[in-house]
Amino acid sequence: MNMKTAFDLIFRNARTRTLATPVDIGIAGGRIVAIEPQLACEAAEIEVGGRLALPGFVDTHIHLDKACLLGRCAHNHGSVSEAIAAVAAMKRDFTVEDVYARGARVIERAIVHGTTRMRTHVEIDPRIGLRGFEAVKALKRDYAWALDLSICVFPQEGLTNDAGTEELLIAALRDGGEVIEGCPYMDTNPNAHLERIFDFAQQFDVDIDLHLDFDLDPSWWHLEEVCRQAERRNYQGRVAIGHVTKLSALPPDRLKAATARLAKSGVAVTVLPATDLYLMGRDATHNAPRGLTVAHKMVEDGVLCSVATNNVLNPFTPFGDASLLRMANFYANVAQAGISEFDACLDLVTELPARLMNLRDYGIAPGKPADLVILDTDSGTNAIAELPDVLMGFKNGRQVFERQKPMLFRPQA
Repeated sequence: MNMKTAFDLIFRNARTRTLATPVDIGIAGGRIVAIEPQLACEAAEIEVGGRLALPGFVDTHIHLDKACLLGRCAHNHGSVSEAIAAVAAMKRDFTVEDVYARGARVIERAIVHGTTRMRTHVEIDPRIGLRGFEAVKALKRDYAWALDLSICVFPQEGLTNDAGTEELLIAALRDGGEVIEGCPYMDTNPNAHLERIFDFAQQFDVDIDLHLDFDLDPSWWHLEEVCRQAERRNYQGRVAIGHVTKLSALPPDRLKAATARLAKSGVAVTVLPATDLYLMGRDATHNAPRGLTVAHKMVEDGVLCSVATNNVLNPFTPFGDASLLRMANFYANVAQAGISEFDACLDLVTELPARLMNLRDYGIAPGKPADLVILDTDSGTNAIAELPDVLMGFKNGRQVFERQKPMLFRPQA
């Protein structure tokens, strides 16, 4: 091979999380083809200057279809059920154009904060029909130049109790739905709800993602039924459960048993810090519970976990900028992670969610897509500690954004 034409682009002096010293990363045809010190080649170059390169952040759980609704809310919402009811009332009037515009606003924020992969949940029921689904399909197509968007179809308000929802879910799964969601605590028959979700998943050969056990009462839960179904259907490694705030309310012996059960059944857990903290424990007058399941500790015991965004600027979470680095930093604060655990917190928004989504082409390694983001820091630990700027991002070797470093204007001497 003529080395002068081997690469389209070289990143010079990049730090990675796995190598002790800076390396050059050679790109050709949109893929990484070499990682080694001082690549000898004539190609376009970007001097990284010892900064950290990551394969982008992975958001396993976000709701683009109901983002950016604060201006439409008439009052505050203090519980999960109130937030669901508020959005249910609004979504009857959602149009394809409306969902698209709000979703695009969030996607663009996510892109410039370094997200390269995302799974969005899309509500499908007789009130919204397939309008949200159509909008998100268009977003997937229109932003493919910067982000891989996976669509998870979601019966938020139940299934067996909501006539017409099942037919709409089937239509969506036949037309681009890639994952199926469930929400058994909103159904009058939770176990039948889960049975149907697993039936659809097997019928269409798609993964499962569930909203589950979203309160602080550990006297009952649906977790055991999910684990049982995963094993019975041979769906280990294809089921994720989100929120699961009940786990945060368990004493150590019960949490250890639940963790072992999840690990054995291959059921993954997604923690959603912004929403979980905002909605849990609001009725406490003092010593309010955090309601945050400590994911990085569960990872140590064999459970695949991720941290994700969930909602942005709506009744469930009236905050948000779609930054997963900020979310990982926030999680580390609330979970009281030690400095030695900061890298594990960064894993929760990078490698681990990529595994949760069963992504085979994620990472900084020869043959992988050249999806890279450059952070203004030098290590994974410092990425969590410093909350640095994400300076630039690339998708398949093409630059998709750049953030200018701020400039100080010192007074003249």
